[in-house]
Amino acid sequence: MDVRLTHEQRQLRDAAAKLADDLGPGSVLDLEDATRNARLEKAVAITGWRSLRSDGASGVEVAIVAEEFGRGLVDVPFLGPVLADDLRRHVADDQLTWAIAVGDEAVDATGLEHALVLRENKAFAGRVGSVAAGADLTRGFAELLEDGDSLGEISADDVTRWEALALVATCADLVGTARGAHHVATEYAKVREQYGTAIGSYQAVAHLLAEGLALIEGSVSVLRYAAWAVDELPPAEAIAAARIAKIYCARATRTVCETAVQVHGGIGNTWECLVHVYLRRALTSTELFPVRLEEIDLGLS
Repeated sequence: MDVRLTHEQRQLRDAAAKLADDLGPGSVLDLEDATRNARLEKAVAITGWRSLRSDGASGVEVAIVAEEFGRGLVDVPFLGPVLADDLRRHVADDQLTWAIAVGDEAVDATGLEHALVLRENKAFAGRVGSVAAGADLTRGFAELLEDGDSLGEISADDVTRWEALALVATCADLVGTARGAHHVATEYAKVREQYGTAIGSYQAVAHLLAEGLALIEGSVSVLRYAAWAVDELPPAEAIAAARIAKIYCARATRTVCETAVQVHGGIGNTWECLVHVYLRRALTSTELFPVRLEEIDLGLS
């Protein structure tokens, strides 16, 4: 495995990062800015990144975009549509933007009418119903109505590979979320002063931030391997790598986000502080396609 990104992958990462920086929410109030959200939706639609897999993109490339969108708290559908697209490419020729169904809910379904429903190895066209309450302020969940028409069957290997991609995509979102929360906390530590000195100069704060950075770097390593494994290893090995990555990244990201809240002190628990938006997104991505320790054969404790 070559861990280095290709020239094209670096370009994709830079483009996704710029889009997230330019149009993603920079504050809690920005989440209610309909004009910004409409511009973001239009920009993401133009890129065609929601149909990356049917365009021939690898798991690594899906992870690159998901990571940058998590870092920038991009609040229009991406994760659901790109996972639905990975299944639809086996049973349909179009590149329609659908959400993905998980249990009785349509995930990342804001503004979408259909969700792809997978029952064992059979795909169905589900209809998206009313909005469901959720903790994540950046991604919409909705009630799933009846399964609808059958789209066809998907091979067991393709379903397993899709499951690995789903874990990798949520891992990438977690890593990006951790990077975003850590950046906000670090910038705050540079300007917030106590006794006339920036709080980042105190070891109690600096060591917390350094530990967070180490956790993020570890997460990037396990994520890169799992993303590469989606297309390069047999399905059973790909899903094994993705499960380990999901457990590691979920634990690391929760620690980083909670650290960001602590670094902000008293305001870290207020509605106006952006770090709770990162923490909410991290907890939601953890519960999407969750993995239990019993499902992996390498001990993590």
